[in-house]
Amino acid sequence: MKVVFLVGMLMILVVTCCKPKDQLKQETPAASAPTPLPQPTKYDSNNPATWPDALDATVAAPQNHKVVLENERVRVLEVTVQPGEREAVHGHKWPSVMYVMAEDLIRDYDSEGKLLYDSRTDKARMKAPYTIWMPPQAPHSVENLSQTPLRLLRIELKQ
Repeated sequence: MKVVFLVGMLMILVVTCCKPKDQLKQETPAASAPTPLPQPTKYDSNNPATWPDALDATVAAPQNHKVVLENERVRVLEVTVQPGEREAVHGHKWPSVMYVMAEDLIRDYDSEGKLLYDSRTDKARMKAPYTIWMPPQAPHSVENLSQTPLRLLRIELKQ
């Protein structure tokens, strides 16, 4: 019942804040390889305004972050990390609601490769599906340690 309520609330948020997909400005993906990040990348991990655009999730890790809806208020990302895969370093400059549909064992690293979180040591780890609130998330990289894909929707609130 709780999951149904949370999914319902999530759908209301998306419907009330978002334009239909056919009204959105469509962007054509570049045919060339991704541009490498300038080195060294200097930013304040506590200030999203200083994070380079090249570290945005859809730019730095496009194979894992698919935009399913975007307008001036929100951006909805479908996120998938395959078994054994570690995403490229990327950030999320807006606060968000995450609906985690499938997750088992993960590790999260900061932009320097320092381990931030290991679900294997979390005694109070939630079981999917679940919904959580996330503040802006500094550049990081998630590694899926499971035998199944990590799948979630991330609704980033621009305003």
